[in-house]
Parts: sequence; structure tokens; C-alpha cells
Amino acid sequence: MIDGLLKSKIDPIWEAMSTPLVRAGLTPNQVTFAGLVLILVASGAYLLHGLALIYGISLAFAFAFDALDGAVARRTGLSSRAGGYFDAMVDRYQELIVLAAIALVNDQWPLALACFSGSVITSYAKARTALEIEVSNDDWPDFFERLERVIYLCAMLIGAGVLGGWVITLGLTGFAILSHLTALQRMRRATALLRAVDDQARK
Repeated sequence: MIDGLLKSKIDPIWEAMSTPLVRAGLTPNQVTFAGLVLILVASGAYLLHGLALIYGISLAFAFAFDALDGAVARRTGLSSRAGGYFDAMVDRYQELIVLAAIALVNDQWPLALACFSGSVITSYAKARTALEIEVSNDDWPDFFERLERVIYLCAMLIGAGVLGGWVITLGLTGFAILSHLTALQRMRRATALLRAVDDQARK
């Protein structure tokens, strides 16, 4: 929702931040892969030190770096369908890694599964619709999209580091609820779009 509503204001910020990467000659896919490595390193470190505050801050940096791949693609003219697919797949693995690390350190596997399933179903709801009809990436301003989920996770971990581990339990519960509500929101929109196409075809 944030990215969709504020895209014209957010993109120039990402593009300015991507300048060192463009000058270094990195490709968008290299930035995407580097973002995944940063998530892996931060998550592996969390398994060792178990400090939510440090993990939240390190994830904020890693996710911010990962978000620069699109800006690099636009500035270098290297945007591609294959690159967009690679980025989307890496995004799913990043969420899996983070939620698995949180579950392992805090013994919250059921909640982590509920969170991840909500995220995946939210993504699948639009992807499956695109197999039936042409859809626009700009017309799905749903409440709990990836940017919101990333910000939420980082804030949750930082809050847990300051206030205590109970924030993890409460935060994961909220994440699961919001992600599944967003999946239902997308399902409702997709159903309306598909029914409109069906009705048009019958005329």
C-alpha cells in the first residue's frame, strides 16, 4: 500500500541511494543476490547472539539495500522480466529465512507458519489472477504488502529488544492476522475482476 500510494515520492529516494551501486557497476540481479546474502548473514548472526534489537537494526539495513535493485535496474536500463521474476522469488525466500530465524530463536513455529503462509497466499492471489487475465502491478494497493511487512518485522524486533520477548508473540500474531486479511482482500478483488471478464464474455 505504501509503495503503491507513494511510489512517485519513494522511487527518487531509492534512485539517489543507488548511486554508489550504479557507479560500482553492479547489475540489478547482483544487488538482489547481495541483499539475500545480507539477510542470511543477519539471520545467522541472530541465531548466535539472540538479540532482537541488533537483528531488527541489521534487517532494516539489509532490506533497504535489497530494495535498491529496482532503482539500479531503472538507472542502468537493465530492467527485465527475468530480473523481476528473480527479485520476486528472492523476496519470498528472504521472508522465509527471517521468519524461520525468529521462530527458531523464540520457539514460535506455529505463528511463524501462519505469518509465512499469509505472505505467500497474498503474493499468489495476484500471481494466479495474472494467469487468467492481464493485471497491473499498480492497481493492487493492498493493506499489508511486502514493504509494510518488512517495516513491521523490523519494528517488531526493535520493540522486542527494548520491551521484551512478549513483543515477538504479539507481533507475530498481528502479522499473521494482517497478512491473511490482505490475502482475502486480494482474493475479493481478483474474484470481482474475473467475474467482470466472465460477464463480458457472455454478452
